[in-house]
Amino acid sequence: MVIISGSAEKTSKKTWQEKYKKARERKEKFETSSGLNPEPLYTPEDNTGFNHDEKLGFPGEFPYTRGVRTNMYRGRLWTMRQFSGLATAGETNKRYHFLLERGQTGISVAFDLPTLMGYDSDDSHSLGEVGKCGVAIDTLKDMETLFDRIPLEKISTSMTINGPASILFAMYIAVGEKHGVSSRKLQGTIQNDILKEYIAQKSWIFPVEPSMRIITDIMEFCSKEVPKWNTISISGYHIREAGSTALQELAFTLADGMAYVEAGMKAGMDVDVFAPRLSFFFDSHNNFFEEIAKFRAARRIWAKKMKNAYGAKKPESLLMRFHTQTAGCTLTAQQPENNIVRVAFQALSAVLGGTQSLHTNSMDETLALPTEKAVQIALRTQQVIASETGVSDTIDPLGGSYYIEYLTGWFEEECEKYFKQIEKQGGVIEAIKKGFFQREIAKSAYSHQKAVEKKEQIIVGLNDYTEGDSLEIPLLRIDPEFEAQQVKELKSLKESRDNMKVKETLENIKNAASSKENLMPVILEAVKAYASLGEIARALKDVFGVYREPIIF
Repeated sequence: MVIISGSAEKTSKKTWQEKYKKARERKEKFETSSGLNPEPLYTPEDNTGFNHDEKLGFPGEFPYTRGVRTNMYRGRLWTMRQFSGLATAGETNKRYHFLLERGQTGISVAFDLPTLMGYDSDDSHSLGEVGKCGVAIDTLKDMETLFDRIPLEKISTSMTINGPASILFAMYIAVGEKHGVSSRKLQGTIQNDILKEYIAQKSWIFPVEPSMRIITDIMEFCSKEVPKWNTISISGYHIREAGSTALQELAFTLADGMAYVEAGMKAGMDVDVFAPRLSFFFDSHNNFFEEIAKFRAARRIWAKKMKNAYGAKKPESLLMRFHTQTAGCTLTAQQPENNIVRVAFQALSAVLGGTQSLHTNSMDETLALPTEKAVQIALRTQQVIASETGVSDTIDPLGGSYYIEYLTGWFEEECEKYFKQIEKQGGVIEAIKKGFFQREIAKSAYSHQKAVEKKEQIIVGLNDYTEGDSLEIPLLRIDPEFEAQQVKELKSLKESRDNMKVKETLENIKNAASSKENLMPVILEAVKAYASLGEIARALKDVFGVYREPIIF
């Protein structure tokens, strides 16, 4: 047992504190993003009553504080998965091959805004946005191009898509069939986390209740047909990017996760059938130790909730497996090379926190989609951490640190306070409707901005150590002709396909949406007929309607 306590230590610390009071500190307060003012020194006294078996345990064993696998990175490194989407499916496919040839071990798809919102590229809402911040996917034909010559039986694919997740997922299954890969062998994740869309990212389509119905349909379908697929990536990343603290990111993400578990159980599913395929997605921000403790606390809280609150019995149901992305909101347009350093430390904290998968941001992402050089540096950052630093040679190397264990316990206690507040609101969905999450995040974002403006929070190159605004790095520019090309190809496909078959499949979707029938088989039927993303989304809108955000402020 690493952490011990004793009267000699207490006396020694007290004596030291008297000496410390006479020392001069360089600033008035030392505060984490979550509002914790850390002590100048942590000792066993700060972890009084710490129970090794209850709080720490061993890797791969309850409560999983030290990791979800017994051998962690000594057995297998985390998946190195760079988030990529460039204009058209063809251009993005080239980037995937570029990254795979350089050691990337998983694919992560970034979709453009029209795709995220369920619009086709030829829709009036899409004008000027097609392919600008990700890849445009309108039909199965685009998905076929996107994964051309990609070995789907070997590669794990993550797709950051929410409102239309069921449609893009169906396209992926159909591509797998065309590759000769059974749906039972496909591995990957769809984000499919609609609750955080209402809270933070805002790329919703349907109202909350039918959106939750689609999610439980996907859970049920995958439990039978795509057993290796993660049906949701419950995302704190976008909550953090919207301005939350580390504590809010953790508490709100876990609350969303519990809402999905409750929805699955309410739909009649056994928790041990769908829970093993729930995964998480976190941000890794700048406060190094705070982030590590956040990840460790996340595993412990989730394992306890699944076991004690929901009666999960399978060990797999208790595991919090998560992907991490370094913090896009911390990157600066000023002195963009500094972002390489930020990303390296953020990635290191994710690894020390025990992530299963990692994306490292490129230095130029505040300015444009990343160039090949920038994305290669970002990938090499992970490879240096894995191969040269030694941090993956032992499991949970910071476990037992007085400060880390204090922080981990602090996160657990403070999360419980938030859970009680959410429960008082009537649960996650009611709290969304009342604007609880949105107000909490807005207050935190405002406080951070004021701290930056007052220089209470130093951002190197932005509010201190500045050198002007000159840019000297090459940027990737998306050719506007790509949009015209995408629209032209979509028009051609709509003219050449069997439109009677498409019409029939869209009617089947409306009928299923109006009943309790699982939506995934009829959506899969529609995408195989080359019905477009926008057409399928419209069919669902005809039944479910669309979401209108309430006025909160």
